[in-house]
Amino acid sequence: MRGGRQIAGNPVLIGAATVLVVLVAVFLAYNANQGLPFVPTYNLNAELPSAANLVRGNEVRIGGTRVGSIDRIGVERREDGQNIALLSLKLERSVDPLPVDSTLIVRPRSALGLKYLQIARGTADEGFEDGATIPLRNATPAPVEFDEFVNMFDDDTRAAARVNLNGFGDALAGRGTSINQAIGAFRPLLRDVIPVARNLASPETDLPRFVRSLARTAAIVAPAAEAQAQLFVNLDATFGALRSVAPFIQESITEGPATLDAGIEQFPLQRPFLANTAALFRELQPGAEALLTAAPDLADTVEIGTPVLRRSPPFNRRLGTLLESVGEFAADPLVPQGINRLTETMELLVPTLRFVAPAQTTCNYLALFVRNIASLLSEGDANGTWQRFIIVATPQGPNNEGGPSSAPANGPTVDNHLHANNYPNTAAPGQPKECEAGNETYRAGRTVIGNVPGTQQAVTEGKP
Repeated sequence: MRGGRQIAGNPVLIGAATVLVVLVAVFLAYNANQGLPFVPTYNLNAELPSAANLVRGNEVRIGGTRVGSIDRIGVERREDGQNIALLSLKLERSVDPLPVDSTLIVRPRSALGLKYLQIARGTADEGFEDGATIPLRNATPAPVEFDEFVNMFDDDTRAAARVNLNGFGDALAGRGTSINQAIGAFRPLLRDVIPVARNLASPETDLPRFVRSLARTAAIVAPAAEAQAQLFVNLDATFGALRSVAPFIQESITEGPATLDAGIEQFPLQRPFLANTAALFRELQPGAEALLTAAPDLADTVEIGTPVLRRSPPFNRRLGTLLESVGEFAADPLVPQGINRLTETMELLVPTLRFVAPAQTTCNYLALFVRNIASLLSEGDANGTWQRFIIVATPQGPNNEGGPSSAPANGPTVDNHLHANNYPNTAAPGQPKECEAGNETYRAGRTVIGNVPGTQQAVTEGKP
């Protein structure tokens, strides 16, 4: 006892023990993304066309479940001059062996740029051995990054979108019948536009040369724009319907060469878009057929949505400020660290929640507890309520529950036996599917401490 008191009263030893515990906790927290020490792992290497903004410590998932992390990221130059990313993966032993036909893809975890490596587990009987390399051919399909998609919406595109929203809102108001007729004509239109789009995208069509020829033609016609405009004015008696639009025609002819030059520059860049549009229209054909029956509902939607579209431009302007603030927030170097820590916290809470949740979802214990608490003070009269209770006399015998004892009550009478179950089964993971509290069988004449033998029913009051 003297030695124990000397150690407990020595501030140097206590301080050293505290520092040691803190260092171990910091070491474990710092290495949490790389896995806990002394835990066996299934190590694989993986070849990818690009690391796609992956960083060391990013998760590896199969079917949405975390199965490991990225230990190292390197680069490898192949004989054909291509540079590829080489990843070192630390996976759980439960993944071993990973089928050789499994595929890899880099997926975004959030809009803030966090990524993870998704593995689609294959069906082959043969698997990769520990330390093997997943070849580049398994890294399919090629991912489309979120920033590549967002970069399409530059300042000019957003300004044009606002103008389009205003124009479409005004143009569609009160035209439900016309829209229904147009939707009915979509099917032949979409069927005919597919071969047209293919012909325009084909190199044999030589669309750039055609546009350049149109540009030269427009350049030749440009000096005569004033004369043509005057011609339309002189023919006012014959073409009275064109009098009001003559200035716009003149402006179109004047700006035609610049427009055609822009087309010569942009049309080759639009070929991938046209190819994707053709595929989109093919996939939209079943939807266009379904629109025939949905046309009345769509007409009502357009009529109701017109006021909403008119209010959209102010909302879009405010949304721009919000997105700028979000961009500044995302650029803060502390944000990814905070998100990582929050993710780690949630992952640490998952086992606890999985263990505690069945106590309510299966056994309804929380609802029963609250109900019984509510009825605790349910008895009363005009002057108030009082707590309901009953006095239960303890049985007589050695080690009975009426006072201090040296052991649990264990007889010799039938009643003097202790029945205590401090941690009853609640159908939690790793436990029998039973709601033990309130369903235990009373074993007269026997001392029972802990879980009652056998599996009780998984049913409580108010919960099947």
